[in-house]
Amino acid sequence: MQLISSQASPFVRKVHVVLAETGQSQEVEVIEAMTTPINTPDHVRAANPTGKIPALIRPDGPALHDSRVITRFLDARAGGTLYPEARIWEVLTLESLADAIMDAAVLITYEGRVRPQEQQSDVWKNAQWGKIRGALEAINTRWMSHLAGPFDASHIAVGCALGYLDFRHDARGWRAGVDALAAWNESFQTRDSMKATAPA
Repeated sequence: MQLISSQASPFVRKVHVVLAETGQSQEVEVIEAMTTPINTPDHVRAANPTGKIPALIRPDGPALHDSRVITRFLDARAGGTLYPEARIWEVLTLESLADAIMDAAVLITYEGRVRPQEQQSDVWKNAQWGKIRGALEAINTRWMSHLAGPFDASHIAVGCALGYLDFRHDARGWRAGVDALAAWNESFQTRDSMKATAPA
């Protein structure tokens, strides 16, 4: 298998963490790609018509894209422990919330890096940050008991989302007002799979 990848992407990091946690890292060839919403290499578009990463190229089927699809495929391939059926809707909902944080955070990054200075909008950036704050507060209020429970895919997603906030938007101080989540994250980032996949 081949993984179309970018080290800075939190969505790609999710896949790498799942590969590490399920012992499949050595079975995937990593193909690095530089993409933006306005610049997509041909080999990325061939794997995913929308030009987004990650994409997983399989020898025995069509390429898979969207990190949630890829992580669930890899988990099933390894025996299926990260998406437990007994609490599948909670896992998927929390993973979706974490992915929404990543989506908004990546949009802020692109606004600052891709659009010309004169076209950038602080109103747009702050609106995206408002989505992130809402998600962080929801997790801190409603989801800490889940994060304190058995390890699953939603833990990975939340950890990667928070790691990306530290990586790209640390100055915004996401920890303010979400003490329980911040404490959980401090511990979770020490997990071997998280340390091995930290963006640099």
